[in-house]
Amino acid sequence: MQTVCIGIILAPLLGAGIAGLCALLEQGKKIAALSAIGGVALSFFLSLILLKNLLWDGVELHEGELYTWGIVGGIQFQFGFLIDRLSAAMMVVVSFVSWMVHVYTLGYMKEDPGYSRFFSYTALFTFFMLLLVSANNFLQLFLGWEGVGLVSYLLIGFWYHRESANVASMKAFLVNRVGDLGFLLGIGVILLVFGTLNYQEIFEQATRGDIAGQALQLFQGHHWQAITVICILLFIGAMGKSAQIPLHVWLPDSMEGPTPISALIHAATMVTAGVFMVARMSPLYELSPVASSVVLVVGATTALFMGILGVVQQDIKRIIAYSTLSQLGYMMASQGASAYAAGIFHLFTHAFFKALLFLGAGSVIIALHHEQNIWKMGNLKRYLPITYWTMLVGGLALIGFPGFSGFYSKEIIIDAVRLSSLPGASYAYWALFIGVFFTALYTFRLIFVVFHTHERMDASVRAHLTEPGASVWIPLIMLAIPSLCIAWFVGDALLFDGYFKNSIVVDPLHDALPRIAHHYHSVMHFALQAPMTPLFWVMTLGIFTAWFCYVKRPEIPGLIIRRVEGLHRVLLSKYGFDAFNQIVFAAGGRRLGHVLWQGGDQKIIDGFFVNGSAKSIQILSGVVRQLQSGFLYHYALAMLVGLLVFLLWM
Repeated sequence: MQTVCIGIILAPLLGAGIAGLCALLEQGKKIAALSAIGGVALSFFLSLILLKNLLWDGVELHEGELYTWGIVGGIQFQFGFLIDRLSAAMMVVVSFVSWMVHVYTLGYMKEDPGYSRFFSYTALFTFFMLLLVSANNFLQLFLGWEGVGLVSYLLIGFWYHRESANVASMKAFLVNRVGDLGFLLGIGVILLVFGTLNYQEIFEQATRGDIAGQALQLFQGHHWQAITVICILLFIGAMGKSAQIPLHVWLPDSMEGPTPISALIHAATMVTAGVFMVARMSPLYELSPVASSVVLVVGATTALFMGILGVVQQDIKRIIAYSTLSQLGYMMASQGASAYAAGIFHLFTHAFFKALLFLGAGSVIIALHHEQNIWKMGNLKRYLPITYWTMLVGGLALIGFPGFSGFYSKEIIIDAVRLSSLPGASYAYWALFIGVFFTALYTFRLIFVVFHTHERMDASVRAHLTEPGASVWIPLIMLAIPSLCIAWFVGDALLFDGYFKNSIVVDPLHDALPRIAHHYHSVMHFALQAPMTPLFWVMTLGIFTAWFCYVKRPEIPGLIIRRVEGLHRVLLSKYGFDAFNQIVFAAGGRRLGHVLWQGGDQKIIDGFFVNGSAKSIQILSGVVRQLQSGFLYHYALAMLVGLLVFLLWM
């Protein structure tokens, strides 16, 4: 099993190396593409073998150490793997979605001069994500964690000749450094408290209750429970990677990268790392209701308020980007409510339909010669039928329409939050509940404006409108199938049949899924029951509102905007987070730097130490120079006075 795991991780790395070499040599584009696609495809098939071993060959868990990186003070830092059902399922999803994105890239990036370089980056991205989910210790987790952050910087700024791409990549890098500082501090506290970075050793100590009452003095006279400090610091890292308020600001701007990487970041890599990490650390979070409550409230807030922003966006990719922010909020809220299995299940279903929506948006962008404004589209159903039907499947899965995969995962999350007794659970439930309306509204606003209504394209664009090639529409169909029906086959196992029994730990007092299972009979029965639930009618209201405002009476949105112009400006400014960061952190940092430059560098270092010492020597030399008169009797007198002083001192 260890050999299979090594193959899963190293195959994309090998493909990235070959593609990178082709990019350096500026030749061998086909070799670059085939090596990257082949490496990721091999990872997918090996991941299936790994999952088969866990499910049908009686292997419950495999942990192995490959080698020791170093030993410091008796603490060993090792490279190894923890293979269980959680990590195996993540490997399957990550490698499959990445494979589809790589195939899609063949058509999308074929004319780009950085073709080979792009394949090298995407394969390297996949490698770091697979390394992250297979780690058995925090040091290796941190390596994968920082690796996906580095490659996301390279990919968001892939078109480096654009100023906006450079700014967006730097923004993503800096915001993630804030989260990663918290994450690194959390790892440091773990090492301090547990004396190890190995997951299993940490979980065993936590399970025995060795640190249940242990406290840390963060400030003089203020003691915090150690496990709460650890969990909150780790969650700060997750807030950066999984784009939770207020560290969410980088994700919408990541749209500056090519569409395939938008799909990869938003669906299978990078943003799912934080959700996975919280689920992996469930034995720790179950010991800290305070940290769980923080996760719950932050996740629910992100789900609602980022979903609202999706309603006012005009860029087709940014609408889907804010959808990702909202859905990540649902996942995080479920982790806070101890419904880890439901959150991971939503991560899986979301990976398929979100990749589908982004790649579908890319298909539209290709057909319209890289136009992204939805108000310059319309009636594309006539010209792009495959893109339309597959995006419709993705949209229905996103809003949680009964029978589609997203319905099962989202419905369970909201029910689990409703049953939670944590502080803030009531607020979180209503935030997620209202978020269902806005999800349906912005999703079908996009569907209606882009694929229905009247045509708003230029005549020259309309004359050449056609469905992109097979390398584009085949991945769309391959992703539409699991977006529709994957929950039919794996939903029961992941949610209620104990699939994660050895991977996720839940305190029975916090576990809402057994109570939900009591009223759950089957996938079909659950879907047929949906029309009797308030969530269904809230979702239906969102669809109807989108149809009425953008198809039936398209003048209504303009009237509403004029009535609530101030609120509309707030939404367009994205609640002022970017402005606040610019004024407080960016401008404040520049002002602080200016003060330190003038007061520290110029006055203290240059003025006092450097120039001051020179001036002191100059003054002293001026005084001494006055003694050099050139007359012999002056020197004789000085010698005599010196001799007398010496004799008196003796």
